[in-house]
Amino acid sequence: MKLVFFKFLAKMNRIILPSYSKKQLDLSKASRLQLAIIGWRYWITTRALD
Repeated sequence: MKLVFFKFLAKMNRIILPSYSKKQLDLSKASRLQLAIIGWRYWITTRALD
């Protein structure tokens, strides 16, 4: 059940949230909000892959 939920969230992340790797964002120049979004996407993606 949890895996299905995280897979759904991962798909929603791809649709809604911006992809900073495609924009070639430099992490040293990223704002706190951008770092929070990157962290959130990473956390959801790792849970969806388990």
